[in-house]
Amino acid sequence: MKENSKDLYAEVTARIIADLEKGVRPWQKPWTTGHASDIKLPMRHNGVSYRGVNVLLLWIEAMRRGFNSPMWLTYKQAQLQGGQVRKGERGTTVVYTSPIKITETDEKGDEVERKIQMLKQYTVFNLDQIDGLPAGLSPEPATPPALPERCKAADAFIKETGAVIRYGGGRAYYSRSLDTIQMPPIECFDDTEAFYGTLLHEEIHWSGAKTRLNRVFGQSFGDATYANEELIAELGAAFLCAELGITPEIREDHAAYLSHWLSILKEDTRAIFRAAAQAQRAVDYLKGLQPGQPHAKPDHPDPGADNPHPEDAAAPQPERPEASSEMQAQSPAPC
Repeated sequence: MKENSKDLYAEVTARIIADLEKGVRPWQKPWTTGHASDIKLPMRHNGVSYRGVNVLLLWIEAMRRGFNSPMWLTYKQAQLQGGQVRKGERGTTVVYTSPIKITETDEKGDEVERKIQMLKQYTVFNLDQIDGLPAGLSPEPATPPALPERCKAADAFIKETGAVIRYGGGRAYYSRSLDTIQMPPIECFDDTEAFYGTLLHEEIHWSGAKTRLNRVFGQSFGDATYANEELIAELGAAFLCAELGITPEIREDHAAYLSHWLSILKEDTRAIFRAAAQAQRAVDYLKGLQPGQPHAKPDHPDPGADNPHPEDAAAPQPERPEASSEMQAQSPAPC
């Protein structure tokens, strides 16, 4: 198992940059060649979804190589299930962090121990690359709900967050000063899914308020912090849309962010990891506001991959806001 964190951060970031330089947002890829209702988060053999940057890595590989299954297994897991990776098949890298202790010299000249997180990797194979697995391991996908049912589920999800959403005008956005989401009327969107995809994007912004996850938003278009928050919202919305079967809105106004995102990633190879982790925390936070949902907890170690832990931390436990009777949202969409 490789442990050269510096090289691994650079290697993963390079894969994301390669797509951005072509004008392609990797997190939008799954929806460009399939039906949104069929898009799934990548999952382990036990049905637990991958998280954070690993979602991007596995989506990218699935699209590049034409895999149809959302399930991924390590070589050992495939063998334990009675399967065998086909000869010549190439695996896909996923990452996790593991704590290690290092010794440093403090300002007094004394040696002190400090715990840091070391990025590590392991290899997984898509179900489509493996022969001989039991039929029950990956049951035939159920017929996805019809669009009205998916939109109804998205509507219920959004309502339970308690976000105040106001309708009107031709732009969608989250107002930090008012702590409200502003949305154009649904009639202004190309279709119903575009409306909900945009609204989920704004819900991710809403999660970052000081009283919630307390992210730094930036001051204006063009500054790196502002662009980073937009990247977090795009990733978080893509993760949520995959769970809810909604096609995310490909915001044309965000094309201008591509150059900013490229600059950020080229200057800091850890930026995409942090953005994906913050997007995952935002998703966890919003899911934690749903009825009957436990507060977000770290994933359990995966016994088939040398006990790797997810690279992203769990979200803080959310306080449930009072439900608002005012349901309205935001996100720039010309009307």
